[in-house]
Amino acid sequence: MKRQCGILMPVFSLPNEYGIGDFGKGAYEFIGYLKKAGQSVWQILPLVMTGFGNSPYSSVCSYSFSPYFISPEELLKKGLATPEEIEFCKTESTYVDYGFLYSVRLPLLKKAYSRFDKEDAEFKKFKQKGEFYNYALYMALKYASGQKHFYEWEDRYKYRDTAALTAFYNDYFDEVDFWQFVQFEAEREWSALKKYANDNGISIFGDLPLYPALDSVDVWENPSIFKLAGNFVPKAVAGVPPDYFCESGQLWGNPVYDYQEMSKDGFSWWANRIKKALTRFDYIRIDHFRGLDRFYEVPFGAVDARHGEWVKVPSDELFAAIHRVADKNRIIAEDLGIIDDGVRELIKKTGYPNMKILLFAFNGEKDNLYLPENITENSVCYTGTHDNDTLIGYLSGASAWDENNFRNGIKNSLEKFSLDLPTDTYLDLADATIELGFLCKAKMFILPMQDVLKKGTEYRINEPGTVKAQNWAVRFKREDFDEFSAQKLNALSVKYNRTGI
Repeated sequence: MKRQCGILMPVFSLPNEYGIGDFGKGAYEFIGYLKKAGQSVWQILPLVMTGFGNSPYSSVCSYSFSPYFISPEELLKKGLATPEEIEFCKTESTYVDYGFLYSVRLPLLKKAYSRFDKEDAEFKKFKQKGEFYNYALYMALKYASGQKHFYEWEDRYKYRDTAALTAFYNDYFDEVDFWQFVQFEAEREWSALKKYANDNGISIFGDLPLYPALDSVDVWENPSIFKLAGNFVPKAVAGVPPDYFCESGQLWGNPVYDYQEMSKDGFSWWANRIKKALTRFDYIRIDHFRGLDRFYEVPFGAVDARHGEWVKVPSDELFAAIHRVADKNRIIAEDLGIIDDGVRELIKKTGYPNMKILLFAFNGEKDNLYLPENITENSVCYTGTHDNDTLIGYLSGASAWDENNFRNGIKNSLEKFSLDLPTDTYLDLADATIELGFLCKAKMFILPMQDVLKKGTEYRINEPGTVKAQNWAVRFKREDFDEFSAQKLNALSVKYNRTGI
């Protein structure tokens, strides 16, 4: 990997008039901004269909696209929607309003499907591949059941009786094919967008959540690879033990994997998942990578994550299976959180670049591995991630002690690199942090768009361990992508040899 730089921008945050970013005009305009800014990487969050809480890290289907990312304007261009119909989908909401989207987008997609040529050769080919057949069945069954969880369905559907599912398809084939159409349209819009990005020198950096949700296509079609008791009740669920950020830990609630069962077919589920992801993205980040060395499981029914245990993964065998089908040079490990020698050894064995977060660097510890002077080449450096506050938000809310440590740490790092930059204001500190990121040895430097624009806490993407309306809902305006910020980024890309224009 050559020295590169890029921007973290969730698709849902892209500007448009339709309440949520999508694969349409706003995405193409953002690629133009990246090119102008001398950036060669666009990092996104998972593109999956989300469920309760709207988190892309707890999906109803780990290989799906969110229907909300289908562009109303693209449907209009294809004659599948009318100007009046897409006008009805417009909203001026500051944050993504998922309730509003649910009320207007599904009816719009239903109308688009009613006008779509069901005999379209590409659509028939798409269906014949069968990749989204289980997803489409699952969604049709969910709506037919009144939106019940799949483990509340009739046994014949819950336990996937072949004859019952065939009979259901025969009775509801148009509803099943509608959900096939949703994924077909999303996939072709995404493929066109990715090609445009690649043609303009921009690589797409995708994100792979560790676990799907319990109520998901993945669990429904592959129950044996999860630790489940009768009636799909989890024996244990995933989480994170108590730490500096959360004294009761994080109880995610996702079912954990049964790696002994997975080993029986050579970990094909994981290998195929990684292989598929690398057809959609140029790079992928495996979220919560430490969970592939040892994972933390909590007994089902626990009220928090205080009393869990660590379970070892047969990681040598797992990654051998993955590397037989996937290009290991395009995989990055998200190794944040509680890291021990096992995780460090696994990263060394795989050779994956790991993550360095500048927001964690300046705490007064001289041997902090996140300090710019300590960052190694085989890594991806960030100011912060989607789970952190913005630079300005963090500094604005920091205690006097933390702010003093941060400022002194920045000064020390600047001195080590013989850089003379101001550190008086929060804006000065943010600019200095960003320049140190461009300068450091990491192969790739990624800036959240919030930090490019020096936005405050109101632009934070997610606050872990909370269910807030603003989580996964932050949006930008078209005027945010201004000439000044693009030129400033490009100058830094050129100055520090990160392939600027």
